[in-house]
Amino acid sequence: MTKTDGTNPIVLFPTVEESAPVVKAGNYEPVKGNALKHGILSRLVVLAHESYSEFADMLAALVDEHRPAGMTERHLIEELATIIWRKRRVLLAEGARINEGLKSAVNSAKSVITAAAPFQRGLADETSDLREFMDGTPEELAERQRDAMLDLEATKKAAAILRKGGPNAYTKARRALLPESRDYWEEHVEDESYPATADGLAQFIRETLEPICLRMEREARFTPAIKAQTLGEGLPAHRLEQLNRYETHLDRKFERTLAMLLKLKQLRGA
Repeated sequence: MTKTDGTNPIVLFPTVEESAPVVKAGNYEPVKGNALKHGILSRLVVLAHESYSEFADMLAALVDEHRPAGMTERHLIEELATIIWRKRRVLLAEGARINEGLKSAVNSAKSVITAAAPFQRGLADETSDLREFMDGTPEELAERQRDAMLDLEATKKAAAILRKGGPNAYTKARRALLPESRDYWEEHVEDESYPATADGLAQFIRETLEPICLRMEREARFTPAIKAQTLGEGLPAHRLEQLNRYETHLDRKFERTLAMLLKLKQLRGA
C-alpha cells in the first residue's frame, strides 16, 4: 500500500504480491537469497563450524515448496528449517555416542566374547580382537566357518591316524593336515619345538594344533552372536535417552509449526 505526499510515493507496508518472491518452480537461487535476507533465525541456528550453504539450500527448498505469502509464512518456513537442522544435529550426536560405545566394547573384547557365548570355554583369550569378528560380509563369514570346520576335521583325522599307528603313520598323518597346518608344523620342527616323528606330531596336535582349531571353529560358529553382543553393548541406551526426548520435542514442534503454516495458508486462501 502506498501514500503520496505530493512528490514521491511512500511505502507503508508491502502487499502480498509485493512481499512474496516470484520464483519459477525448481529455481531455488532467487528464493535462497530472499529467504536468507529476511531470515531472523538463520543467522543464529547455523554454528560457525557448520555449513551455511547446506542450510541455505534446505531453506530455499522449503520456500520453493510452500511459496510463502508474507512475513509470517516466511517465518514459519524458517522455523521448519531450523527444526530440521537441529534434528540433523541429534542424529550426528547419536552416531557419535554409539561409536564411542562400540570403541569401549572393542577394547573389552574378552568380556564381550565370553558374554556372547557364556557356556563355551576357551572361546577368547587376551589376544582376541573384536574387529576380526565385526569385519567381513555374510559370504566371508560362511567361508570362514567352512574353513574352520575343515581344518578341525583334518586335524582330528591326522590324530586318529597317529593313534592307529603303523609304519607310515607319520607320513599319512602329516599328509592329512591342511596346508596351513602342515606349514605350522614344519615351523615347529625347524624351531626344534617338536621332533619330526609320529610321537612329536601327535604331541603337537594334542597340545597346540587341536586347541587352536577348536577355538577357531567355535569363534567362527559364534561370530553372529559375538557381533550382536558387540553392537548391543556398544549401544548406550541410557545415554541416548536424553537425545531421544529432545528429538521427540523437535518432532512435535515441527508438526505444530507445519500445521500452523498450512492453516494460515488455508485461511489466506479462503
